[in-house]
Amino acid sequence: MYENKIAEAEKLKGEIDRYRPLSPDMVRQLKEYYRIGLVYSSNALEGNSLTETETKVVLEDGITIGGKPLRDHYEAMGSSEAYNLLFELAKDKRIKEKDILSLHHLFYYRIDRENAGRYRKERVIITGSSYILPSPDEVPDLMKGFIKSLPALKRKYHPIEYSALVHKEFVSIHPFIDGNGRIARFLMNICLLAEGYPITIIPPIMRVDYINSLEIAHIKRDSNPFINFISHVVYESLKEYIRIIKG
Repeated sequence: MYENKIAEAEKLKGEIDRYRPLSPDMVRQLKEYYRIGLVYSSNALEGNSLTETETKVVLEDGITIGGKPLRDHYEAMGSSEAYNLLFELAKDKRIKEKDILSLHHLFYYRIDRENAGRYRKERVIITGSSYILPSPDEVPDLMKGFIKSLPALKRKYHPIEYSALVHKEFVSIHPFIDGNGRIARFLMNICLLAEGYPITIIPPIMRVDYINSLEIAHIKRDSNPFINFISHVVYESLKEYIRIIKG
């Protein structure tokens, strides 16, 4: 079980704020640094076979990796395009339904143009989970309810708690045929960026803890383990950010 790290994360964010504003060149470099890290880790959590170095080669050099599935390359390129949108959406400080559809379209159109940016029309299951997902007929209304609930959630909870709950509630609906985990992590990061936190990365090595804490949130309706887990990865990401800007 993970301890709640929100208080410690707040202190680190305060330290980062003292370095702000960063130079435009530093901001650009940080954005590109986190592009590779987030794209690689988020895809690896879902089974993508590209290593971090291979992801960098695909995105920066446009070179395909021999022996690796074409879909894995498409996931990297799509995630990179969706990443570009994160920073624009974070400026608005609101998540709108059309923004979620746009993120999914950018991520998924190379893989399945027909379903990119569109809610699923069939039932899906989460492998290894006993949580039963809503039927496709329920998805549109559930998504509208999800969007409508966000302002109240944002007022009630700390930004780190809010980002975790947005992630949890989104994947509980699972509105798309594929790519739900990746979109959930994008939404989590939009919430954090909007409040001055850096990009938060969930390392693939923590996949089991990540999935287990989500399972508890869905089955036992206890969000605290997942909030604590997210607070831990936010804290570690803040430490990494400070290391970079100090260096």
